[in-house]
Order: sequence, then structure tokens, then C-alpha cells
Amino acid sequence: MRLQFILSEIGIGLRRNLSMTISVVLVTFVSLTFVGAAALLQMQIGAMKDSWYDKVEVSVFLCPRDSQKPTCAGGEVTDDQKAAAKAALDAPDVKPYIQTVYFESKDEAFTAFQKQFKDQWWAAETTAADMNSSYRIKLSDPTKYQVVADVLSGRQGVEEVQDQRRLFDSLFLVLNRATLLSVGLAAVMLLAAVLLITTTIRLSAMSRRRETGIMRLVGASNLFIQLPFMLEGALAATLGAGLAVGGIWLGVKYLVTDWLGSSISWIPYVTTADVWTIAPFLVVVAIGLAAVSSLVTLSRYTKV
Repeated sequence: MRLQFILSEIGIGLRRNLSMTISVVLVTFVSLTFVGAAALLQMQIGAMKDSWYDKVEVSVFLCPRDSQKPTCAGGEVTDDQKAAAKAALDAPDVKPYIQTVYFESKDEAFTAFQKQFKDQWWAAETTAADMNSSYRIKLSDPTKYQVVADVLSGRQGVEEVQDQRRLFDSLFLVLNRATLLSVGLAAVMLLAAVLLITTTIRLSAMSRRRETGIMRLVGASNLFIQLPFMLEGALAATLGAGLAVGGIWLGVKYLVTDWLGSSISWIPYVTTADVWTIAPFLVVVAIGLAAVSSLVTLSRYTKV
């Protein structure tokens, strides 16, 4: 009987404030979509770091035939300069930092270039002679790049020493800033959701002050009086969370997995399984919003 009464009160409250309830659902949906997007973006960054940081190398590009760098003033790198660079890498104070070193010739670099950019029209104009020969170095500790850079930078025959990790760090910086933007927008929308839920509960409580007074007169407890209002807010917020999970799942499925995954296949992307990982968190946040709003509102507006 009590459960039936509570459910009927919830239905009455939702019907009386239908427009406000819909607003709560929509604002919660938008705010939690931003929260979920920020969480997935951090998962994406983590997946990319795990995949790429273990594979990154330090590339020592040797002088090609037409470089304008001061260290290449003598033209294309000579065999003696190659040997000197290799000897510097084998020096006792450098070797402990290096896991492996291999030499990539111009022909090997051209083969890798053709494989990576085979679908690009401009790649047809490039020949093996345009490539750099290089030393590819796998460090024991990727953070010790500067040790190799100090030894080889400025050496005759060496055009550039490039740490691939730094290229990725620029990308990760952009993604982290995008995460912060999503979190900022989510915070604003979550505040709006709290205010809307508070307003909805207040209007519902004020419209039923007579019923509330009667319930107090017959000895109903605070929990029994306040529970329908709390559940109204929780139901609307949870519905918004469900829509957010559904929207994020569709976005990951069709935009990330199907579109980006087929267009740029060498990046490890988040999947729909990751969406289900964050889904409980979004539901908990929604219920938390409703709980905070209820605590702020009910103690005042259910008094008679």
C-alpha cells in the first residue's frame, strides 16, 4: 500500500511539472555527456600512450644531398661521418642508455614511406634519393633522450636528432586541453542541472503542501513524506544519465569505431566496451545530483 501510494505521488508530481521534468532530463543528459566525453578522452590518451610510448624511437637523421643545415654544409653524409656517429653511440658513457640501434638506409626509408603514404597523390613525386638515411635508437629509458641529443646534435653529417615522444606530447597536450574544456562545460551544466532539479522539487512540494500537511497530521515520517519528491528528481536525473550513455555509445560506435577506425586504423581507439565501463559512474553522478538537490530543498519546503 505504501509503495503504491509513493508511486502514485511520483506520477502526480511528474505530470504536474512535466515541462520542468523534461528540462531536468535534457540538462542532465547534456552535462553527463560532457562528463562521459571527458572520461573517454582520458581513456583514449591513456591507450595511445600505452601503445605508442613503448614503440617510440630517437631518430638520428643523417644529411641528405640538399640539406640547408650548417652541419650538412659538406653535402650528403659520408661513410666516415656515419661511422663517427655510430662510434659516439657505442661510447661507454652513452651505451648503457641505449637498448638497440639499427641503421635505416635511404631505400629502406623510401619503402617505409611508400607503405605509410601509399594513398597520397603527392607521394608519387618522392624518390629514394629524397630520403634521409638514419640511425633508429630504442632507449632503455625513453626519458633519457637528451643524452643522445647532446652527443649527436651539432655533429657534422647529422641533420637532426628527433625524439618521437615529443611529437606525441604535442598531440596529448591538445587532447588534455580538450578534456579540461569538456570538464569545464560539464561543471557549468551540472550546476544548471542541480538548480533545475531543486526548482522542480520545490514546485512539486509547494503544489502538494495541503497533502503534506495532512500526512504530518496523521503522523507520517519525514522520510515517507519526502521520498516521493526525492524519487522524482532521481528518476528524471537517471533518465538523463541513460540518454547520455546512449548518446555516447552511438557516438563511439558510429563516429569512432566505424568512421575513424576505418579511416585512420593505426590509432588505438576507445570502444563501446569503454562506454559501459563509465556508464555506472554517470548514473551515480546523476543520482548524486538528485540527492544534493533534495537535501537542499526538502528540509525547507516540506515543512508545514
